Amino acid sequence: MRRWPGLVAALLLGTLVPVAAGAQTGELVPQDELRVCADPANLPFSNERGEGFENRIAQIMGDALGLPVRSVFFPQVQGFVRNTLGLRRCDLVMGTVASDDVMQNTNPYYHTTYVAVFRNDRPPPPEDFADPAQRQLRFGVIARTPPVDLLARNGLLNRTRSYALVVDTRVEAPAAQMLRDLAAGELDVALVWGPIAGYQSHVQHLPLTMRALPSAPGAARMDYRITMGVRANEPQWRRRINAAIRDRQAEITAVLREYGVPLLRPDGRLDTGTP
Repeated sequence: MRRWPGLVAALLLGTLVPVAAGAQTGELVPQDELRVCADPANLPFSNERGEGFENRIAQIMGDALGLPVRSVFFPQVQGFVRNTLGLRRCDLVMGTVASDDVMQNTNPYYHTTYVAVFRNDRPPPPEDFADPAQRQLRFGVIARTPPVDLLARNGLLNRTRSYALVVDTRVEAPAAQMLRDLAAGELDVALVWGPIAGYQSHVQHLPLTMRALPSAPGAARMDYRITMGVRANEPQWRRRINAAIRDRQAEITAVLREYGVPLLRPDGRLDTGTP
């Protein structure tokens, strides 16, 4: 399953089970290695070959902490946290959503968003989804993600092709297929999680442009601050991770840019990397 913040966060992360008796009062994080919980087949985030940007960021964190990194792989489906962090098989989850209540969050290390993606060689669609011109367009969206709410609020679901959320990522990649359909002219606009859109557009050499989707009051949220996750009973460990994020933020941001992850400026616009 791909990592989709928002409406499906609980499904993705599962529920923490209680830790062993007595563990609440003492931190049991190993001091000889950094054990990172990761999905074995979830590019652009992580895979078993270490090709994802979260794999790369984990190495940066290990360097900052002076620890070798060991990935503990488990598919990112319901129960991911319960079967990894909750069982103390690993001690750090990369790429979690701030304010998630199944783990303790570190400080954010990037701010990203769902995006509208469209072809470079066609006029850009209106930014306002209430614009009547939108009713002439064909949309693509991943089922049960926040942009579905945006389309529903503006009466555009009958103009929408839905792609599966829950798949075996070893053999299926619905977001990548949606972007290929967009490039082939079968869709006019794809609404997708920004890190996936940026990465797939880059690796597939697709002639596409991204634009941040707005978060409106009373509607599903489109932008998220991304953190790392630790167990709630380990404040010293959380402080060490926060210090490493602070010290290595420039390196982390450089990796995110390398993978095409769209980063948000304070004004809500995409950061192009220029002043």
